[in-house]
Amino acid sequence: MLLSCFLMTYKGNAQLRVGVRANVNIGLQPIWGPVGYSHVDYYYLPGIDVYYNVPQHQYVYFENNQWINSPSLPPRYGNYDMYRGYKVVINEPTPYLHADVYRARYSRYRNYSERQHVIRDSRDRRYYEIPDHPMHSHWKEQGDNDHHDNGHHGERH
Repeated sequence: MLLSCFLMTYKGNAQLRVGVRANVNIGLQPIWGPVGYSHVDYYYLPGIDVYYNVPQHQYVYFENNQWINSPSLPPRYGNYDMYRGYKVVINEPTPYLHADVYRARYSRYRNYSERQHVIRDSRDRRYYEIPDHPMHSHWKEQGDNDHHDNGHHGERH
């Protein structure tokens, strides 16, 4: 009885850990995204009234009375600096369907002149897993070493 109770508790904890880990998508975030988020569904870019779908790597913008999904911005935004423009993290499935709410709420950031700290400039090791991060190759090297460490502080067996 005690063993079955332990196994049920262990199984429940394992599922909880998997569920929490599955909700982390740091490796999918673009290096121009703001730091501090383990999970992001969308960024809203109030400077150009565009959304970026992080898991799909797609921009969502309004054109010809419809929402367009595209892997790149349309030419009219060719001069927009993704590193300098303000980004709002939105974790809901289709925020662009409530665009009026987000436009009103974040209109003060349309011409934001201060700078958000972006992932590219971060030295937080958790962002190194992003393939475009300047320290990604260092993260890969460290990742290989971590697999051989086995908790013995660098001693290899």
